[in-house]
Amino acid sequence: MDPVTAVAAAGVALVAKGALESAGQEAGRSGWSGGARLVERIRARFRGDADAESALDQVARTPDDEDAQQRLERRLAAHMLLDSGFETEIRRLVDEAVAAQGRDGAQISAALIKNAQVFNGKVEVQGDWTTS
Repeated sequence: MDPVTAVAAAGVALVAKGALESAGQEAGRSGWSGGARLVERIRARFRGDADAESALDQVARTPDDEDAQQRLERRLAAHMLLDSGFETEIRRLVDEAVAAQGRDGAQISAALIKNAQVFNGKVEVQGDWTTS
């Protein structure tokens, strides 16, 4: 997975996670303010691109819809490839949102990011572990 796609996938995972948490009224408890800035920046960039706006709205409405997530990921990556300044800003916002969630003990669900490569700190596993 190329770096732009990886950042887009992480960004979409954060958007979906924020929508899920908002539905469960957990946003205030999980350090989501950085993620909210990410969503607002994406929304501002997408303004005027009806397909991209629709993709973002679809993930906000149905955050567990994998097709909607993939569509948003493609639109976000396309915008990032067209504007290196926007790409840099999204990278920074994703890093900040992930760091804020890590400080509060919250984590991005692996089910949301699927095959995305994550290049952040160590991974610790606790409890019973069974593989098959």
